[in-house]
Amino acid sequence: MTQVKPENKEIAVNRRAFHDYFVEERFEAGLVLQGWEVKSLREGKVQLAESYVILKGGEAWVVGMHISPLKTASTHIHPDPTRSRKLLLNQKELNKLIGGIERKGYTAVALSLHWKHSRAKLDIALAKGKKQHDKRATEKAKEWQLEKARMMKLKR
Repeated sequence: MTQVKPENKEIAVNRRAFHDYFVEERFEAGLVLQGWEVKSLREGKVQLAESYVILKGGEAWVVGMHISPLKTASTHIHPDPTRSRKLLLNQKELNKLIGGIERKGYTAVALSLHWKHSRAKLDIALAKGKKQHDKRATEKAKEWQLEKARMMKLKR
């Protein structure tokens, strides 16, 4: 019996990115992975908290994404959990990233990692950093929305 996998199943989410940045434009990129990395992704052993995207030689690379190797990894492989991994983007998307980063001063951050048609995809975004007062204002607005929802629930 085969298992039916849900479409776009999330593996990991970088919640810190939404706290630290104003997310402007999103892209979905494929990843060049090794076999042990795919097995670890299936187990959910990945962290995106400190990952970001850099551009080298006209290619995009994700840096700081930590994929923990499984205990059952092969003995002849010495896995590097935080190696740089190449992102697969088309030329139009790469040009938008290059333009945003080099000309407009944006930062490219990793937002989430998910499965799409049995392939791992990384959502990345062009983002502007938030100042401390922006973070406080966002937190205050979020708390107000929760309080408003509580008050509406009590009125019913």
